[in-house]
Amino acid sequence: MRLLLLLLVSLLAACGNEQGEDSDTAGLRVYHHSSDGAPTSLDPVQAATLYANLIVVNAYDTLYSYKYLERPYALKPNLAAAMPEVSGDGLTYTIKLKRGVHFIDDPAFDGGKGREVTTADVVYSILRHFDPETRPQGAWLWQGRVAGLEEWKAAGPDYDRLPDGLEIVDDYTLRIHLLQPYPQLLYTLAMGYSGVVPREAVEAYGREFGLRPVGSGPFRVVRYDTEKLIFEPNLNWRWEPVDLAAEGFDPATQGFTGIEVLDGQRPPFVDRFEISFIKESAARWNSFTKGNEIQYAGVPVELVDRVLASKDPVSLAPEYEALYQVRSDIEAGFVYSAFNMDMEFGTDPDPQQNERNRALRCAMIKGFDWERRNDSFYVNLGKVFPGVIPPVVPEYDPDASVDSVTRDVAGARQLLAANGWTPETLPTMVYGTVGSVRSRQFYEQFRAWMMEIGFPREKIVLREFATFGDLNKRWRESQLPLISAGWGLDYPDAENTLQLFYGPNKAPGSNSSNYNNPEYDALFEQAAVMLPSPERTKIYRRMNQMVIDDCVAITGLSRTRISVWHREVLMYPDTSIVGGFFFPFVALQDEKGLRLAPEPTPEVN
Repeated sequence: MRLLLLLLVSLLAACGNEQGEDSDTAGLRVYHHSSDGAPTSLDPVQAATLYANLIVVNAYDTLYSYKYLERPYALKPNLAAAMPEVSGDGLTYTIKLKRGVHFIDDPAFDGGKGREVTTADVVYSILRHFDPETRPQGAWLWQGRVAGLEEWKAAGPDYDRLPDGLEIVDDYTLRIHLLQPYPQLLYTLAMGYSGVVPREAVEAYGREFGLRPVGSGPFRVVRYDTEKLIFEPNLNWRWEPVDLAAEGFDPATQGFTGIEVLDGQRPPFVDRFEISFIKESAARWNSFTKGNEIQYAGVPVELVDRVLASKDPVSLAPEYEALYQVRSDIEAGFVYSAFNMDMEFGTDPDPQQNERNRALRCAMIKGFDWERRNDSFYVNLGKVFPGVIPPVVPEYDPDASVDSVTRDVAGARQLLAANGWTPETLPTMVYGTVGSVRSRQFYEQFRAWMMEIGFPREKIVLREFATFGDLNKRWRESQLPLISAGWGLDYPDAENTLQLFYGPNKAPGSNSSNYNNPEYDALFEQAAVMLPSPERTKIYRRMNQMVIDDCVAITGLSRTRISVWHREVLMYPDTSIVGGFFFPFVALQDEKGLRLAPEPTPEVN
C-alpha cells in the first residue's frame, strides 16, 4: 500500500453542526473528514498512497475487506459472496461474487444506468495493472504469481484475450491460477489496487477517469479537487445492519467509544462526507477545537504536553477529557529513508568502489540520530527499531542488534576517512520532500547531522514538491537519491515491508531504492510460498539483517498515533490496515440520541 509523509498524524475527521452548515448542508448529517495530503488520482491502478487508498476503497468495491474491529486484523467477504475455495496445493482460488451489485449510474453506461458487476470486471481491473498505458503502480502484487500475466503484457495488452491465470467460470465465479502458493493473495484483493472498475467508464474518460470515479462502493464522489472531496452514500449499495460481534467488537478495549448502540442498526448513518485536504497540523487542530468543524484529529507535536495528562498510558488533560475521546496505538508501518542504489553511491561493478559506496551509506546511517528524531517530532512516543520489520507484525525481531539505530558520529567520520571520502569527493544528496513547515524542519535536522559527520552544507540540498503525488512520481522515476518516507502496511505480514527491497520490484515498482541482491531475492522467493511458521520467520529476520548489513536504508521508527475525536462522533478510527473501510460505520449523535439515516430503498436496475 501506500507511502506516507513523515507526519505524526495522517488523517483527521470532522462533523458539521448548525453553526458551520451552509445552505447546501443544512439539515443533513454531515461528517467533515480531513487528510494531510491530497490524492493525485482516484484510479485504483494508481492507489499507491494512503491518501488515495482511503477514498478508493469507498468509491470502489474490493473482493474482500477487513473486519471493522477485529484485532489481530481479519478479512471478510466484501464483493465476494464468501471466503474462497482453495485447492489442496494452494494454486487455485475459486471466488464467488455477490449477485445484484451494480455500478453507480453514469453517462458512460448505455442509458446512463449502472449495470451489474460481473467476474469480467474483476478480471479487467487486475489486467489494467499490466497495461503500461494506465501508468499502473500495483503490478508488483501479482507479477510472477498469477499465471500468464507477464505473457499477456508482453504480447501487447488485449483485454479480449485473457491470461491463463484469470479464468471467468461464469458471470459470478472467478478462478485464479497461481504459479506458486501465495499466502498473501487475499490481502491483495482487499487493497485499493484491486478496486473493481467498469471498462466503459475507463474507455469513455481516458486519463480523466482518475478524476471522476465510477465504482460500486458504499459512497459516490460528487466533488473532487485539490482542496476537497465530497462523498454521498450510494443508497444502492448492500447496506446491512451492523453486527458488532461479527466485526470483532471487544467491549474491554472498544466499549469506551459508545458504538454498542449501532449494533443491529442499518447504515448509512450520515448523509454526506466532506474530506478537506489540509497539510498543516496547526490548522487542523484550530479547526478541531472550534467545536463546529473538524471532529477528529491528531494532537500536534508542539501541543502534546498541554493536551495530554499522561503519555504512558496516553490520557487527556481534564479540560480535554470532558470534550473528547482518545485512542493511541503503534502504527502498522514505519518511517525510514532509503538510498537509491542506482545512484553514484549505490551498487558499483567495481568491488573496491562498491565497498567505498557502502561505507558512505553506513556512515550516513551512523550519523542519523533516531532518538533525537523521536523526541523532536514524535514526542518520544515512537518505537525505534533496527531494519524494516516493524513491531506490529509477528515476525518482528526484538533481539536484533540496535547498532544501526545508534548514533556514532566519531565512527561515521572514521569510516568516511578510511574509505577516501572527503568534502570534495562526497556526492550531493538531494532531499526531496513536500513543501511544508514540518518537512523543512525534517530536512534542516537531517542536514545538520550530515554536516557533523563531514558533509559540506551545500551538498545536502532541499527540493520541494507541491504534492506528495509529485514527490512519489520522482521516486518511481528514480530521480532522487534519497527516499525519505513512511510505509503503511497494506496487510499484516512482514512480507509487505520486505518486498520494498525485492529486486524485481525496482522503480517504478515499490522498491524505490532499486536494491538488487540476488541472495536476498532468492530468500524472498523461498519465503513467498510459505505459510506463517517459525521457519518463515527465521528467513524474514535473515533478510532484515541483510538490509541492515548492506546499509540500504536509514531505518526505522514506528510512530504512536494519538487520535482524539468529539464525543458525539461514534466510531473506532483506524488509519492503518483497516483504513477507509471504517467509513461506512461512522455515526453521529446529538442531545436527542443517535442520528440515523433512513433505511435505503435501492432502485431496481
